Amino acid sequence: MSEEMKTPENEVQPETVNETTAPEATEATEAADNSADMTNVMTLKKGTTVKGKIVKVDNDQAYVDIGYKYDGIIPIRELSSLQLNNAADAVQIGQEVELKVLSINDGKETLLLSKRVVDGEKAWDELQQKLDSKEIIEATVADVVKGGLVVDIGLRGFIPASMVERHFVEDFSDYKGRTLRLRVKELDKEKNKVILSQKDVLDEEFEANKKNIISGLSVGQELDGTVQRLTQFGAFIDIGGIDGLVHISEMAWHHVEKPSDVVKEGDKVRVHILKLDPQNERISLSIKATQPGPWQSLGSEFEIGAIVTGTVKRLVGFGAFVEVASGVEGLVHISQIAHRHIGTPHEVLKEGQEVQVKILDLNPDEKRISLSIKETEEAPAAAPKPERSERGERGDRGPRGNRQSKEDREAVEYAEKMNQSLNLTLGERFGDKLSKFK
Repeated sequence: MSEEMKTPENEVQPETVNETTAPEATEATEAADNSADMTNVMTLKKGTTVKGKIVKVDNDQAYVDIGYKYDGIIPIRELSSLQLNNAADAVQIGQEVELKVLSINDGKETLLLSKRVVDGEKAWDELQQKLDSKEIIEATVADVVKGGLVVDIGLRGFIPASMVERHFVEDFSDYKGRTLRLRVKELDKEKNKVILSQKDVLDEEFEANKKNIISGLSVGQELDGTVQRLTQFGAFIDIGGIDGLVHISEMAWHHVEKPSDVVKEGDKVRVHILKLDPQNERISLSIKATQPGPWQSLGSEFEIGAIVTGTVKRLVGFGAFVEVASGVEGLVHISQIAHRHIGTPHEVLKEGQEVQVKILDLNPDEKRISLSIKETEEAPAAAPKPERSERGERGDRGPRGNRQSKEDREAVEYAEKMNQSLNLTLGERFGDKLSKFK
């Protein structure tokens, strides 16, 4: 009986106590919450990492709610590792961000935060892992500067101009905003230097696809290419992911002194495949084979007997080679250089000299043309023939009646004097003795 009487009391008692103590419990809870808030405020200090949401964006700063009693400010310089013109280029309203407390002043209600510091700390660790693993990353070009490109990867990443493409790029102005596939090339945390390369990625892909590309080519094929680099002996041309060589002799129909006289890096050219060597991954190309040869149209431009202007290109012992059209050289034999006899062409001509020549013979099929310089000039007047003497007895003529030269006459006179002198001397010496025999 006593147990039954206690049961209702035990059931009701807690309800009565709860009704009377509920407001006090609520106040205690609120006090505890306020105490917790005060604890959070007290622990918010310089160097603390917090999370928040962007609530406002001005040109030069952004406001963020981190759950503190007033909003924090992120100056534009602390939004990114790159130089920004507008804060909206880095963050948008509603975006959640992780920040580092730079300074706090409750008296003035100023809370300065940095997104750049947090991004940078994370980026160094991530980039080191990507450098070790050679992982490919993607980044958008934020700026074009002298010497290369700049990207934002949590840090300011720099791509040197030589590491952007496999081919030479003269103007990078249209690269801003492009997304590139990059590999971390160099990291130096102390110097805050991050070097990236897209060329490394492209080179690896090129090597992997080289054999497949060569297998799709054939001798005689013509295709477009880009000049990659120049050497003393020719130019390397990119023909769709693989390089081929145009030897200097295949760059033009005319004689080429150096490749830069014909093309420069970055030029688009049409090439003809001369030879393929898949085993050694070599391709021989020609630029001149895609162009009409100068001998093909020579027959319509020149005819035998015509006089044209040419330039002396080379002098050899047997004559001179004269260029009469681009890539067309004809031979002026030494006998056709001058009307008079000459020992070598150098006596009359010099390389680079402009001359008039007459076409003596023309054979485009054999790429031969014979020329003459003397045929373009009047022959000198012949020297007058000396008159013959009727008797050949005049003192100034020789035995055949030909006029004697001054030297001949002087020689004769000298001999006569010597004879007279000799006769006089002998007479003086032997005259008396000879007289006895008379």
